[in-house]
Amino acid sequence: MKTKFFDFIHIDEYSATPKYLQLSSAIIKAVELGKLKKDNLLPSINELSYKLEISRDTAEKGYKYLKNIGVINSVPGKGYYIANIDFKQKLKVFLLFNKLSAHKKIVYDAFIAALGEDVSVDFYIYNNDFRLFKRFLTDKKEEYSHYVIIPHFIEGEEYARDIINTIPKEKLVLLDKKIKGVDGDYAAAYENFEKNIYDALEQARNELSKYHTLKIIFPKKSYFPKEILDGFHRFCQQYAFSHHVVSDISIEPINEGEAFINLMEADLVILLERLISMKYKIGKNVGVISYNETPLKKILLNGITTISTDFKFMGTVAANLILDNSRRHIEVPFYYTRRASI
Repeated sequence: MKTKFFDFIHIDEYSATPKYLQLSSAIIKAVELGKLKKDNLLPSINELSYKLEISRDTAEKGYKYLKNIGVINSVPGKGYYIANIDFKQKLKVFLLFNKLSAHKKIVYDAFIAALGEDVSVDFYIYNNDFRLFKRFLTDKKEEYSHYVIIPHFIEGEEYARDIINTIPKEKLVLLDKKIKGVDGDYAAAYENFEKNIYDALEQARNELSKYHTLKIIFPKKSYFPKEILDGFHRFCQQYAFSHHVVSDISIEPINEGEAFINLMEADLVILLERLISMKYKIGKNVGVISYNETPLKKILLNGITTISTDFKFMGTVAANLILDNSRRHIEVPFYYTRRASI
């Protein structure tokens, strides 16, 4: 079989497709055509490298990719062999979100669309609860090709790295946030929270200059990263704004000349209700900036100014990291959209 193997496995030097993907795709196609059958032995890494004139790293990467998606397996002393001939679902993904929201749905929809139909996705939500997060990952009984995780917690984040580090790094994709202490060569599509809010507020600086105080609504029991506060404080200190962190907007005094930044949708509702009842003119007497773009914010009260990550981009990138078997860390773009509320 090894001799015949090289009759139908070829590498195109002029193709833009990475050679390891050409190799893995050729093996999959050979199985689909019946040229390679279950339990057939495959050439060694050295033999692949020599016969196909590719590097050992490329050959090893191609086999590793096929092993990750369950097409081949290996036995010490025996070598690689075809383990599975059913390719209706080449990838099986364990998708774990911290919560379900309008923004997370955008991420999910983009992720599923970019993956395509030949991928199985098991989707779980742990509601920012570390204990549930731990249980999902500890009790997983299925063997997945990839684990895509959004790691946001109200409490227990300091222990998350130990759980995440049990996942083989070639199967791991961290989404939205990177966790300190997660080691190895893994993939990530992440937000730079401190830099993002600082840059967004800097873009809004001219509009914010008519307000004497900036207030960010950041509940004490919150899953939002503390880096957001770091960026907020840095901006206010850099440009000499009086500033304050609000834990409960329902009881916070509101005065003319203040601008508010909200993170949670529920807090935005409370803030707007209070401003309307106090007859403040939003965008003149009091300013409002809201995290996360939604269609409603484009038209609500003549438009709510937003600072938001690109959720569609995040989902698409996560899928492409899987499809490309990449270990890249990609920072997701963040946008400031000025509207009438400031």
